[in-house]
Amino acid sequence: MFFDRPDAGERALLVHCDFFSAPNHSAAALSAQTALSAPSAGSSEPTDQDHTETVIEYAPCVTEFFDLARSAGVDPIDLVSARRKKPTPKFFIGTGKVEEIKALVEQHNIDVVMFNHALSPSQERNLEQELCCKVLDRTGLILDIFARRARSHAGKLQVELAQLQHISTRLVRGWTHLERQKGGIGLRGPGESQLETDRRLLRERIKWINGRLTKVNSQRQQGRRARKRAELPTIALVGYTNAGKSTLFNRISQATVYAADQLFATLDPTLRSVDLPRLGKIILADTVGFVRHLPHQLVAAFKATLEEASEADLLLHVIDASAEEVEENIRAVDEVLVEIGAGEIPVLHVMNKIDCLPAVQPHTDKAGAGDEDLPYRVWLSAHDGEGIDGLVASLAELLGGTFWRGTLCLAPSESKLRSRLYSVGAVTTESMSEQGEYQLDLCFPRDDLARLMASANVPLPD
Repeated sequence: MFFDRPDAGERALLVHCDFFSAPNHSAAALSAQTALSAPSAGSSEPTDQDHTETVIEYAPCVTEFFDLARSAGVDPIDLVSARRKKPTPKFFIGTGKVEEIKALVEQHNIDVVMFNHALSPSQERNLEQELCCKVLDRTGLILDIFARRARSHAGKLQVELAQLQHISTRLVRGWTHLERQKGGIGLRGPGESQLETDRRLLRERIKWINGRLTKVNSQRQQGRRARKRAELPTIALVGYTNAGKSTLFNRISQATVYAADQLFATLDPTLRSVDLPRLGKIILADTVGFVRHLPHQLVAAFKATLEEASEADLLLHVIDASAEEVEENIRAVDEVLVEIGAGEIPVLHVMNKIDCLPAVQPHTDKAGAGDEDLPYRVWLSAHDGEGIDGLVASLAELLGGTFWRGTLCLAPSESKLRSRLYSVGAVTTESMSEQGEYQLDLCFPRDDLARLMASANVPLPD
């Protein structure tokens, strides 16, 4: 890939800026957990409305920033925090904070400075020239993690496309030493031609990747059409990164998809056919996790992957119930779902990791009254398996409208049809009548059952 990723073990300095609109704005972003304290050595007096924050604990959004940095393989040495009304065009932060960061870079021998914000190409260039070290913004950091996590050929192509789109506006950074060369006969230097060559190569590579991804999308569309013809309901797991989607996927499907306590452990969609009690055969899809301020390049590049969610019959929104910013995480996921066209698909909220909440027991929350009393939230622990039965029961209630449930009586001569009903998992219980008939209690998709019985010339009871 073209992206210049930080080497593992690099020493990183993190920068987070809290923006406010009024002087008495509460610095709520600086009030929760992290293990690192605010920098003290090497600091200088800030200017341009920067304010020194001497605090020990930071908000979950800053804790997440540390986790992102560690996921990229770097060693976060310190954190510089600032408060401003708005970013500055040149450095994003004030000149006083730039001097403070410069002193810390020299003091701690920092290799890379990471910002918890999106920087413009000119701001990155200006900061690198001033700090004399590599500067990476939040978008570049997430792209780096995606590059490390990608495993499949399609996933690597999607990440590379997002990387190329990101660095296409930053190419000039590598040729600033040639910018002073004049034009004209006898004065033309290699700078302009080399820059244009790089841009042309990037355009050609992006075009080629888009072509390959179009084929990948076409293949996945064929698979989705085949599943629709078979009329198998599709359930997609979505949620904030590290909410436990892959662990829940493995618990339900008995699969061995890679699951770890790290950000963006899953990039490539995984689909499994699963037989669930009272529901029959369904397709379960595990998807990439979301995050706040997910770069638009990634949303566009991973369109083929995210379409597994937008084409599903039901979304299981897996939520880390033990997280401090639960509501903010839910909103971040909802925003991405709307962006990919999945905002109108029915959602069942799955409150995961209740094993981290000792006072919470597995249960199901329902809304409505009477026969319309449907589940909308399930509390469980994918790690321990507690509450999985409640989730399966809730899925059966939500998707059961397309299923035929009842008792079918078959004569002994129709044992072949009985065998086929067992083979597709349609039979829940069986008994024998006094006349020697098979009495089968069935739960199976209505259309599939009608086709199966029509092939045996047996009518489906109303």
